[in-house]
Amino acid sequence: MTVCILVSPLEASDPTPTDGRLQVVDPGSPQVSVLDLGVTRGDGVFEVLGVVGGHAQAVDAHLSRLQNSAMMLDLPAPDLEAVRAAVLQVVALSEPVPEMLVKIVLTRGVEDAEPAAATCWVIGLPAGDHEEERRRGVSVVLLDRGYPHDISSRAPWLLTGAKTLSYAVNKAALREAARRGADDVVFTSSDGYVLEGPTSTLLARFGTRIWTPAIAQGLLPGTTQAAAFEFFATQGLSTSEVLLRSGQLADADALWLASSVRMLAPVRSVDGWEVPVDQELTAAANAFLLGRVE
Repeated sequence: MTVCILVSPLEASDPTPTDGRLQVVDPGSPQVSVLDLGVTRGDGVFEVLGVVGGHAQAVDAHLSRLQNSAMMLDLPAPDLEAVRAAVLQVVALSEPVPEMLVKIVLTRGVEDAEPAAATCWVIGLPAGDHEEERRRGVSVVLLDRGYPHDISSRAPWLLTGAKTLSYAVNKAALREAARRGADDVVFTSSDGYVLEGPTSTLLARFGTRIWTPAIAQGLLPGTTQAAAFEFFATQGLSTSEVLLRSGQLADADALWLASSVRMLAPVRSVDGWEVPVDQELTAAANAFLLGRVE
């Protein structure tokens, strides 16, 4: 059973308690207007949480990122407590499975509506089986995003670093990877720095150092990357955000793509050249990530 909950908008003077604003709806029936700007223009933001053993992971981090994305788009501020309650209710009402995901969507609402009101819903979805990717790894290609690495500081209207509904470019990049015989993508800047994947954060190990590309380049802060850094610290490895040149990847002792549902997928090749896969460290990291209870 797929569970979907609509979160009613909150007016400044509305005393309605959180629970009174959550409505369980049939996800197979029409719930969103064809005039909704999330549908017609991709004008909205979203988050995807992993759920393992009935526990939603990194809820605070995802809600914080949702709030930040909404601010970047000048969307109405989401009621985080109502969204949190909807997330937990979706998990509670869903059929128990080892892994699932919960998606939060927030849009600007119906175009020219008076008064203006955001649209928000939370839905539980199957996570799929990612065990093979966690064990065997993925092949990736490097694709130029077309911007220099410092574009976010000079052109904030490009919304780099916001998790928006406008995913056409990300999907096009993944199709290009498939045409090249690869599983996934790591974007690079036009001036040669490593950025992120369409749905993931890159981690690289160089000896006892674990690096991830600096979010100051306009990257989405990785919730799974942050949790993975906690694990690596327990293993005596140093962790940091850096400006990483694409040419440096060839010297890495291991690479991973981190995401909320797949967790850590080791990268076994980049543009056709092989990358070492640290099976033992990867398995231990994923056991840590899958075992989190928050």
